[in-house]
Amino acid sequence: MGLQIPVLNEKDSSGKVEVNEAVFGQSYNETLIHQLVVRYMAGARAGTKAQKTRSDVSGGGSKPWRQKGTGRARSGTTRSPVWRTGGVAFAARPRNYEQKLNKKMFRVGIRSILSELLRQDRLVVSNDIIPTTAKTKAFNEIIKGIDAKRILIVVEEVTVNLALASRNIPYVEVIEAVNLNPVLLVSADKVIATPEALKQLEGRLV
Repeated sequence: MGLQIPVLNEKDSSGKVEVNEAVFGQSYNETLIHQLVVRYMAGARAGTKAQKTRSDVSGGGSKPWRQKGTGRARSGTTRSPVWRTGGVAFAARPRNYEQKLNKKMFRVGIRSILSELLRQDRLVVSNDIIPTTAKTKAFNEIIKGIDAKRILIVVEEVTVNLALASRNIPYVEVIEAVNLNPVLLVSADKVIATPEALKQLEGRLV
């Protein structure tokens, strides 16, 4: 026996879509979800900050003055960090912020998020969420009855009409099922998926 997801539009007489309980009946794992979100956000960091050490700064090959007899402190190069033209002590270097998380943990985490969204009535299915025109006004008519500050629309493939109609609506995010990520899921007040996208998710997460 599967679980039931409500249908947003009125064309489906049953008003429900049956889904796999193995995917949408997962227990809530807050620790794993937190790890999943942190890992995704860390992987998005550029990590391209870089400064020059004394060896990276050009010049400074010759000793600025002789070792003894000048009355000044001993110095071997003008590129030392104590000099104004020198390199940086403990300079920042490019780094990779990615955290390892195996595929099994990723699938369990996404299933846990989707299951919690379903329990909170924040996950629905719609057959007609994809607009037939590229007009933002027409798309607004489709979603105007949805009471949510942030809407995530999950589709099998983003059409030109959907991309153009939704791009100027700040509280609407559109993503293909294959690119679904935990940050978008947990931040959405309402997740609307097409039946095709739902089946694609089931196939990847089962």
